Amino acid sequence: MSADASLASELWLVRHGETEWSRDGRHTSVTDLPLTDHGVEVARGLAARLAGTEFTQVLTSPRQRARVTAELVGFADAEVDGDLVEWAYGDYEGVSTAVIRETVPGWTVWSHPTPGGETAEQVGARLDRVVARARACAGRTLVFGHGHALRALTARWLEQPVTDGKHFRLDTSTLSVLGWERETPVLLRWNS
Repeated sequence: MSADASLASELWLVRHGETEWSRDGRHTSVTDLPLTDHGVEVARGLAARLAGTEFTQVLTSPRQRARVTAELVGFADAEVDGDLVEWAYGDYEGVSTAVIRETVPGWTVWSHPTPGGETAEQVGARLDRVVARARACAGRTLVFGHGHALRALTARWLEQPVTDGKHFRLDTSTLSVLGWERETPVLLRWNS
């Protein structure tokens, strides 16, 4: 693919709707939680915002919170892509940052290890594949995923280290758009 074709690509991100653990600030990766009633309601509201926008490819994390969000928004046929799963939190699965910091002061997923979980390098390697896939596709790619992984994906789109994802707060049921200014990858819209 030519450089000009990759510059025609955009990467649209939707973070899944609210779950009990996302609402309560508990790290959720492999635990496959359903959306809350509020999460379903807010996710449905994204459908109108995406109506009339054409996507060349639509991808989703295999976790039900992402797949159900895709369905509620009108993309029940989204292709499951295992590279879009959330950062694996290992021993910190289901635990809030406040509780982790009781034993590891100052802990963040961006700056400290996650015992039994993924490293930033491992997360970056799989999200680089998503970036390559989106850039190889002339047109818009829409992905449904998770907070930390989508923030890391954004850092990689911008050709920054995964840990720079710390600068991109991302709420549930939000829409973000990554694209280009000339040959430079940029943020076009964030957390909207």
